[in-house]
Amino acid sequence: METMEHIVREEEKSLRLDKMLTQLEEQWSRSQVQQWIKDGNVKVNGAEVKTNYKCAIDDKISISIPEPEELDVVPEEMDLDIYYEDADVIVVNKPRGMVVHPAPGHPNGTLVNGLMAHCKDLSGINGVLRPGIVHRIDKDTSGLLMVAKNDLAHEKLVGQLVNKTVTRKYKAIVHGIIPHDHGTIDAPLGRDPKDRQRMAVVDSGRDAVTHFNVLDRFSTFTYVECKLETGRTHQIRVHMKYIGYPLAGDPKYGPRKTLDLDGQALHAAVLGFQHPRTGEYLEFEADPPEVFRQTLQKLQNTR
Repeated sequence: METMEHIVREEEKSLRLDKMLTQLEEQWSRSQVQQWIKDGNVKVNGAEVKTNYKCAIDDKISISIPEPEELDVVPEEMDLDIYYEDADVIVVNKPRGMVVHPAPGHPNGTLVNGLMAHCKDLSGINGVLRPGIVHRIDKDTSGLLMVAKNDLAHEKLVGQLVNKTVTRKYKAIVHGIIPHDHGTIDAPLGRDPKDRQRMAVVDSGRDAVTHFNVLDRFSTFTYVECKLETGRTHQIRVHMKYIGYPLAGDPKYGPRKTLDLDGQALHAAVLGFQHPRTGEYLEFEADPPEVFRQTLQKLQNTR
């Protein structure tokens, strides 16, 4: 059983313990953390507490992470777009409309279901429903993901994400004309206090940094490349809205009157990382999907 320790920081004081822990590790779900607390796997200053315990500055949190349960995700044969694969890692180009891992409402048809049919040796760190998943992209966001095939690879890849050494560049179409050719958005992200299903820029949020470059401008839209320095939930979607240029087609953060895309115009185009075993830097690039390219063509034709 792996054990992690964390000292509560100033910005985490007064947070519920279960909420603080899910912010600490993006791959931990709220229900998963709550079960760990109830089972006594989480201690604060050496003592067991309840899930609604309010954290205090300098509290010493000890988390004993249980061994993952035996995988029971149903493998499903899929025509996966594999960009790279070896004994440690898979790089896959996820299509728009596909959920990354099973969750309530999406028990099958996910990328994980397809990966389980493609290979049997995915890392077990994230347990039953998210084997091998190091990072995620939203259902309607397409593009490149790295998947760990063993626990060593998983830990090394997550370490690179934490240390901000992974290259992640996204292509996006946003509303409005961005006047600057490039810029940086440095604004903390957390749950929207008015709507728990949305993220927002909040003072108590986790640090989040997005760099952007303008690739093209149209009559009422801008084509941009966004480079992630951090990888918070919905980061690009919330950051671009925050500066006044929400993503086209975004049903959660964009305007109602938008491009007919059935989801946000966002594509994970470039992914680069050090191989978890050899240390060699690998970088991959995938073109946006057909609907994205067709939309760009229409915008170019109406300039």
